[in-house]
Amino acid sequence: MKMIEKIRSLKDLRLPNVFILILIVFISCALLICINFFTIKILSANRAYVNGESHYSKGQKDASLHLITYLYNKDPHQFKLYLEELKVPQGDGIARKTLLKAGDNQVARKGFLIGRNHRDDLDDLVWLFVNFKKVPFLAKAIHEWEQGDLLIEKLFIIGTQINAKIMHNTLTTADQKKFLHQISSISDKLTINERNFSNTLGQGTREIKNLLILTNVIFTLIIILSVCSYYSIMVKRLIISKKEIEVKNENLILVNHELDRFVYSASHDLRSPITSLKGLIEITQLEDDVNQIKDYLQLMHKSLAKQDQFISDIIDYSKNKRKQVIMEPVSLQEIFNEAISQLMHIENASKITFKQELLVDQIESDGLRLRIIISNLLSNAIKYADNTKQEMFISIKTYIHEGCNKIEVSDNGIGIQDDCKDYIFEMYFGTNKNKGSGLGLYIAKEAVENIKGNISVFSESNIGSKFVVTIPASYAI
Repeated sequence: MKMIEKIRSLKDLRLPNVFILILIVFISCALLICINFFTIKILSANRAYVNGESHYSKGQKDASLHLITYLYNKDPHQFKLYLEELKVPQGDGIARKTLLKAGDNQVARKGFLIGRNHRDDLDDLVWLFVNFKKVPFLAKAIHEWEQGDLLIEKLFIIGTQINAKIMHNTLTTADQKKFLHQISSISDKLTINERNFSNTLGQGTREIKNLLILTNVIFTLIIILSVCSYYSIMVKRLIISKKEIEVKNENLILVNHELDRFVYSASHDLRSPITSLKGLIEITQLEDDVNQIKDYLQLMHKSLAKQDQFISDIIDYSKNKRKQVIMEPVSLQEIFNEAISQLMHIENASKITFKQELLVDQIESDGLRLRIIISNLLSNAIKYADNTKQEMFISIKTYIHEGCNKIEVSDNGIGIQDDCKDYIFEMYFGTNKNKGSGLGLYIAKEAVENIKGNISVFSESNIGSKFVVTIPASYAI
């Protein structure tokens, strides 16, 4: 009897401790589940917004492209496509305005659907906006969103103006240039807004992730410390679970790192001049020396010129890919003079002597692609001129050989090294990325091939280079 009473007394002593342990573990698990649930819900909503931004961005860019195409070919179908693509960012804009004023309703949800957001993401999109719109990172993202919507309204107005002029047959070349500049300017600003929106959500996601990791660690330690006193098996299971979580976290970090590398390589050429310009602006704001400020302004100009050249290369690439070949009478003399005039802003261009020997002027070919070819060849010759030589020259010749039109551009520049000659026509290949985007010769070769021609190069390092373009006198399209 005494032994039984002792056992009961031991159980009575242990009962409160077991109850406290169960209570601590239960509360910790419940809090951990709730925190993880809401964190995952927030991250899921963030993911939905980032996905929505990609549709917003694609819709805006496709709308701009269709509008530019409509501006030049006046095809009503392009204007219809422009309006359809513009509905995507407009739908998201309706959702944003509605949620700010009236909260969750069918109008906001319909706006998100027009913005091509997945129907299963609507609850998360609305929930995050309504409940966290005043949280700093989301408030900043909503502000960028609002600025983007204002630019979308401007793009819509420009589209309306273009359509009105085309309908009334009053569109002039000057109007086309003006509208093209306005559309490009809006697209550039929207790109910045869209990037800021994604970056802001990304920063918020990283902060939430760090908080989640910290919370998981704290509650996991509480559970481990509570359980390890009595259950060694449970401790071992928790250790195994922790190792699995660490492996998953390492895999996630690796995936994120690979994603960052991909985004960097894809956007580096567009972002690096902007980053450089921002840095120069910050330095200039702290500078009082006028001469130093002028130097900084010169560097800013170079950065913008690089960005402009890259965008120009992309536009040329797009035109070369999308535009049909149109055979028409073309003056090589006019194209060369126009290209030289447009390229005189490049460094050292004014110091170069241009020699022309045009035995052929009028030919039957595609004017757009000839301009792309000649502009890129001359631009390359100017950029890679040899400053150490007393006289820098670029020689331009046109002639007929074996029934084909020949265009020859030669220079006494720095030349091309032997190990680079096999790669100069590849995309993104450049012997000096500071001088170009690596797209010029690739685009030139593509344009030559589109008009059934070919291009060859003869070059010696430190001596100079000669590019010869062969164009058939005529061919069947």
